[in-house]
This record gives sequence, structure tokens and C-alpha cells, in this order.
Amino acid sequence: MINVVATAYDLITPYGDGLEPCWSGLRSSVSALTRVDRFEASAFQSQLAGTVPGLSYRQGPSLVFQLLEKLFKSSGVNIPADARLLLATTTGEVDLLEQAVLSNSGSAQESGLVRLLEKTRALCGVQDSGTIISSACTSSAAAIALGASAIREGECDCVLVAACDAVTEFVFAGFSSLMALDPEGARPFDANRKGLSVGEGAGYLLLMSEERARREKRPILGTVTGWGLSNDANHMTGPSRDGTGLARAVRTALRLAETDEKEIGFICAHGTGTSYNDTMELLAFQSLFSSPRPLFSVKGGTGHTMGAAGLIETILTFQCLHEHCVLPTVRLQQPDEQAKGWVSAEAVPMAARTALSTNAGFGGVNAALVLTAAGSDS
Repeated sequence: MINVVATAYDLITPYGDGLEPCWSGLRSSVSALTRVDRFEASAFQSQLAGTVPGLSYRQGPSLVFQLLEKLFKSSGVNIPADARLLLATTTGEVDLLEQAVLSNSGSAQESGLVRLLEKTRALCGVQDSGTIISSACTSSAAAIALGASAIREGECDCVLVAACDAVTEFVFAGFSSLMALDPEGARPFDANRKGLSVGEGAGYLLLMSEERARREKRPILGTVTGWGLSNDANHMTGPSRDGTGLARAVRTALRLAETDEKEIGFICAHGTGTSYNDTMELLAFQSLFSSPRPLFSVKGGTGHTMGAAGLIETILTFQCLHEHCVLPTVRLQQPDEQAKGWVSAEAVPMAARTALSTNAGFGGVNAALVLTAAGSDS
């Protein structure tokens, strides 16, 4: 069997550039949610979001292009020209559309996702024309699954997954109109949670067959051993209340990884902070696991980074495996009754070999990834 390994990754989040500030902030239970200042938010349900400092809004390049340009220029990683490119995003450069509509500046056509794909291809220097993966908030987890599958099936031996999404007035207004925002900031798995906080970020993950990675003497940072995708077809925005759709995705991932629930040391959950999502996830996990596992969500710290969430959380899960530490659930104060024994407001030391990362999104989509520490048998 062809093993799929991660050889490089990097990210930009509301904590700053790179993995270290994000890891340190989350590890210390510090939230990066701040008051929105790039547009007038007083009429919306919340005024808090996870925004990356130093970006220009509706002035020149889009927010996500600014993120991707900084990401690839600072990475210093040799990205093979023959890598297959998968770009994951939900709304892409929608701020260019906002600019065209609200100030009659620029062209609305520039906001098309194909244009962003072309720009990303030029930034990372790959020959592949690329593919857009846009499946709501499972976009980048689904892209990782599709990339890993292509490598395991022998279709290619190198895949670059890039992901990005940004906090714009359009995005913020949409979640506010759904009454999905917590005015006080997201509190995943908390008994008093009232909704999510929107966040933004970008990241990339370079996947290779283990054989190619060793041949090129690339570092092996972890292994993607299993993946599963499902759709519960329950509602346009609401997940299946019983968690069966997510549970199906997890079972598929475990089966593909040739492992079972006993080998999963901890879970990086989607954990948006909405009542329905968090309950759905816990029901799914309780149906799958014979006993509680340490479980965490990063969205009280980063905000919900939408299409980029799965990739950012995959990187953080690999870091947890490397650091032998399960991150705390930031902003957790009083665990929901269902969540007791699963979540913690404190970091949990754990020398786990294998972890599970899950995501869910609008339209009933679900994604699950089984990730294994570098040096572990696949």
C-alpha cells in the first residue's frame, strides 16, 4: 500500500504568520477574536471575529490573495513543479465583488474562483492547471482526502493542497442573518454557547507518497492514513441532529486506515459553537467510541475559518501529535452536559500515535481524517 505523508505545511491565522504564534496562542488558551474594524458591524448580531492583522480591505488585491501571497513567499519550501494543485475555499475573493457592487470599482468577474485558482497556481509555481474544491466548511478536509486518495491510487505522487477564506462584510452579514453568531464570541461545547465566530486564514499542505518523500530526502511530518466523506442531506444549513452522517464519514476513515476507535488518542472536532453542530458531533462520537477521548475545538481562538478550517486543523493535529499535547478548547467555561469527560479548558498531555480530525458544513457535508504521527507505522 502507498503511504501518504505530509512533507511541508504552513499557515496564517488571526494569531499571526506561521504555526508558532497560532500554536502558542491556542496552547495558552488565548483567543484571537477581536472587534471587527474593517467594515461597520454594529447592525449585525455580533461585532467579534478572527481577523488577520495588517490586511487591506477593498483596496487593491483581495484579502485571500494577500494571505496566499504572504504564505507562499515566506514558506521557503521547494514545491515541486509537477505537484497536483487543489485549492479549497468557500467564497474566495468575494471582497472584489463587494468592491465592484458597492463602490463601482473594479470588475465583478475578477471575484470568480477560477481567477483565484490561476493566481494561486502562479504563486506556488506548479504546472498543473489545478482544481477548486468548494464544499462549504469541509472544503479543505475534502481536498486533503481527495489528494491523499489520488496518491494512494497511484494517480500522482505529489499533491499541494492550499486553502483560504476571509472575513468580509458579505460573509459576516450572511452568518448574522442566519442568527448563527455568538455576540460574546464562540464557546465551543460550552453549556451557554450561542453560536459561532467568523474567522479567516490560509494554509498549505504538501502531500507525497512516502517513497518519493524518502527519495527526495524530504522531512516526514505525519501520515494521512484514512479519510471519509459523507452527506446527510438533512438541511441546507443544519446538520443531521443524530450525528449519523458524520459517524458514517468517521467509520469510512477508520476502515481505510485499517484501524479502529481504540487506536484514536484524541479528536480535533469541528466544534463551531452552535448548538446543533456541537450536539451533533458529540452524538456521533458517543456512537463510535466506547469511552470518551480528549476532544478540542480551536474555533474559540481562531474563529471559524470556513473552507480553510480543515487544513488549519490538520496542521494543528499533526503538531499535537508531535508535541504530545492535546490543545485546550479556548473560551470553554462550563462544559455542556454531553461534553463532560470529553472537552477541557486546559491542555492535556498525551503521547498519542493516531488522532481524528472532523469537519461538517452547509448542505449536510461531513469529512473525517485519520492522522498518524511521523515515525508511526501506517
